[in-house]
Amino acid sequence: MACPLEQAMALMVTTFHKYSGKEGDKYKLSKAELKELLNKELPVFGSKQMDEAEFKRLMNDLDHNKDSEVDFKEYVCFLACITMGFNEFFKDDPSKHRRK
Repeated sequence: MACPLEQAMALMVTTFHKYSGKEGDKYKLSKAELKELLNKELPVFGSKQMDEAEFKRLMNDLDHNKDSEVDFKEYVCFLACITMGFNEFFKDDPSKHRRK
């Protein structure tokens, strides 16, 4: 049985591939695919939370090689940045931690 961290890593990979390749390159997220992923899997970053200009800025920031798509490396960098932000949010206030 996989450990929780292994499960989390597998979920990151499977989530990327669940949305990539619906249009164009199957190993990259188009703008529409990224938007769908964010709306369904990370609603805090979805279209209800950011307007089109903010989304374009996010896409531009994620797309390091400027091919108008987000590859797996760019996606993982995004998740790492979000995770670091969550760490900063939770580290100074133990009452925010969810422990079982």
